[in-house]
Amino acid sequence: MIESFILNYKRDAIASFRNYKKLAEGAIRQVSGDEFFALIDEEANSIAVIVKHIAGNLHSRWKDLFTTDGEKETRDRDNEFEITGDGRESLMETWEAGWQTLFDSLEPLTEDDFSRRITIRGEPHTLAEAINRQLTHYAYHVGQIVLLAKHFRSAEWESLSIPKNRSADFNRFLSEQQSGGAEKLDRMEAVAMFAESRHPAKGA
Repeated sequence: MIESFILNYKRDAIASFRNYKKLAEGAIRQVSGDEFFALIDEEANSIAVIVKHIAGNLHSRWKDLFTTDGEKETRDRDNEFEITGDGRESLMETWEAGWQTLFDSLEPLTEDDFSRRITIRGEPHTLAEAINRQLTHYAYHVGQIVLLAKHFRSAEWESLSIPKNRSADFNRFLSEQQSGGAEKLDRMEAVAMFAESRHPAKGA
């Protein structure tokens, strides 16, 4: 049976959310404690602030998706841009819980759910509109996290995408995987496998 367009969209959206989460965490793992909280200028946000903001948004937008407004009365958005006693570990725990809230809300959705409306700041949205709104929002901030981490790591940065001047090699790698009958890889897994194939872990 051919998968419906709606369920295919849901599956791809969830995969995209997971890839952006994985991309951000791959960058965050590379920075030191000081770099996690560092500001590159007075107007910039630190990685810590971006993590806190995304986590706050995740909890607000996805908890009780169909029964409450996506901008919860309990949310203190302005506080998300202040680091007042927050530690790296506690921020990452809140981050993880926020993403879990998203996946717990999206995974069980049925085709019928996509005909329902939800509100964000009182504005009605279709479910697809709400998903697209948040997918682009998180992609925007994840890009900031990667840029900051890459800036701090400089020459020590471990690439999370196709390295410079390696596009042809990567395309050949994908072709070899496909011709060998390998299952389709998501974008982050394909890049990680390519990196490992060129630089195997010690002892492997």
